[in-house]
Amino acid sequence: MGRTDRAGKRRVGRRAVLIGGGAAMAGTAVLARDELKRAWWRLPGMEKKRVEGELDHRGAEWTAAARANWRRADRPDDYTIDRVVIHVVQGSYPTALRVFKNPGHGAATHYVVRKDGHIAQMIRELDVAFHAGNREMNERSIGIEHEGFVDRPQDFTAAMYEASARLTAGICARYGIPADREHVIGHVEVEGTDHTDPGPHWDWDRYMKLVRAAAPAGSGSGSAAS
Repeated sequence: MGRTDRAGKRRVGRRAVLIGGGAAMAGTAVLARDELKRAWWRLPGMEKKRVEGELDHRGAEWTAAARANWRRADRPDDYTIDRVVIHVVQGSYPTALRVFKNPGHGAATHYVVRKDGHIAQMIRELDVAFHAGNREMNERSIGIEHEGFVDRPQDFTAAMYEASARLTAGICARYGIPADREHVIGHVEVEGTDHTDPGPHWDWDRYMKLVRAAAPAGSGSGSAAS
């Protein structure tokens, strides 16, 4: 309980301060413990071996994003991967690669898909890319950028749709993600975003049918509803 001073103003009692401080410290301790559980692999001798430039998607070309545009992690051991986020560059494929290699840009996706279906991988899937504008979504998702502009439907070619769908199908199979619109989303659908991509001309029905058709046999990700 608080106390009232001579001016009639209510003061916070010492016990309340102690209790409140203790609760804050307990909350901080829980957060610290949670972070420690996720970061155990960073301790000396515990980090998993990784090969620089190793590909997660067969057939992709490795071209590294600037280190400032992503965070080292050990997913899915430290963060569960359960979303794929679809982006559109608002520019060309070379533009996307150039800005994601710029450490001052502050953002990058794991993959970039060109109009002809060629794919660049810029960040390993086990690492957290700064692509969604939302820390929690970054930690739980893989981002795929597509060459083109949201107001130009002609930019979304058959080759792009097919290559991107194979990429998403492989990601869904690797992490047990259902191939549906709850788990494969547009950047516009990320909470708190001010982005509109992939825009009104992205054909979600077509894309999700291609994703399900491309699902590896036995993966269980090809039967979800869109």
